[in-house]
Order: sequence, then structure tokens, then C-alpha cells
Amino acid sequence: MGRKLTFEIFRYNPKDPKSVPHTDGFQLEETDSMTLFIALARIREEQDPSLQFDFCCRAGICGSCAMVINGRPGLACKTLTRELPERIILMPLPVFKLIGDLSVDTGTWFRAMNEKVGSWIHTDKAFDPAAQEERMENAVAEEIYELERCVECGCCVAACGTANMREDFVGAVALNRIARFMLDPRDSRTEKEYFDVIGTDEGIFGCMGLLACEDVCPKNLPLQDQLGILRRKMGWTALKNLFSFKRT
Repeated sequence: MGRKLTFEIFRYNPKDPKSVPHTDGFQLEETDSMTLFIALARIREEQDPSLQFDFCCRAGICGSCAMVINGRPGLACKTLTRELPERIILMPLPVFKLIGDLSVDTGTWFRAMNEKVGSWIHTDKAFDPAAQEERMENAVAEEIYELERCVECGCCVAACGTANMREDFVGAVALNRIARFMLDPRDSRTEKEYFDVIGTDEGIFGCMGLLACEDVCPKNLPLQDQLGILRRKMGWTALKNLFSFKRT
């Protein structure tokens, strides 16, 4: 027989005026290779069909099942119960709007963030559907792909001290997106244009450098390296703008 696991799960329905935030307790016998997603699915099927949580791919690709697991943001589908103690406390991600129980609205936040930082290729070239695809060096493509692996799960945002205190902070995920486009030769934005987007207290200079974002990233993205690189680039850009202003 496996361990008997005790789950304490946050419950609250914002649309129900009678609902109040609380935790409900559930017990399950642990099975081989059980993930938190499997455990939650069993609880919903066998004990409480009203339990709300998000899932889609069950393979750590979509980022839907992110939640706070014993105080640490993570993906339910990638978290094995054998790696956790017998008492497991599950909470919804902070920062994002709560839908109900463990379900939060990450989509609205990420849409606003992507619009704020211009998360697309900026170019003046007219699109020619008959033209061949632009070539790119393999080394550059691999660097871009490394940063493109983000699944927008929201774990880094939930773990960020600044994002938890300030709604205007774009978070490590936005800085990672900008780093990705700065590598892309197809993007025509200048250093000054990038600086105008993230060279502020809402961007790179609002980061406290606690690096919890990289600690909890389920895709192991090099967020620490990108934060350092962006700070150096934006710092030099700020100095160049300053001296250029003084000369004029």
C-alpha cells in the first residue's frame, strides 16, 4: 500500500456571495508515479466534483496547471507526489485574477503584458507571400529557441517579489520575451526603442534581483542570465542617451 496523502486545498468562488476563502481537506492513497494532476483529477472524480483547477496538456507544455504547491509555484502535471511530504497544501497563484479554487486567469495578464512590450517582430518590410523564408544562422536560431520555450505558466510572476507588490511590473517573463526579440535579426527595433519599453522601473530596473523566477521556472529558462544581460545593455543605452543629451 502507498502512503496516505492529506491535501489541504484552497476553496473560494468569487462569483458566489456566500462563498468565503477557506481550505478543504481530502485524503488519497498514493499510487506509483502519481502526479498532483492525477491526484486532483481523482479528488474531483471521486470526492468533490465542484473542485476547480486548470489543465490541458498534462505534459508540462501548456502551463495551465500552475499553482502554489507547499508554498512554491509549480506545475501540477510535472510534480510527483513522492517528492512531497504526506501533507500537501495547494493554493492558487497570486498576482493573477482568481476564477475559483485553484483556477486563475493568466490569459488576461499575459495578453496585456505582450501588448505592453510589443511581443512580436517589428519590421518595416512589406510581407511578400511568394518570397522565400528569411535565412538565419543556426546558432542564432538555437539561442532564440532557448528563450522561446516559455509556456507562460505564470510561475515566475507568482514567485516575483516585485510583481506581488506592484501591478505595473512586467516580470521576468516579459524581460525574457524582449531578450528573445533583441536576438532576432528580423526585428528592426533600436536599442533606444527597447530601452523605452523595459528601461524603466516597470521593467528591468524594477527587478530586485531575488531570482525566485528562475528557481521556480518549470522549463529551466536562463532567466538570471537574461536579467544580467539586459541590465548591462539597458545601462549602456541609458549612459549613451545621457551623454547624447548633454552634447545637444
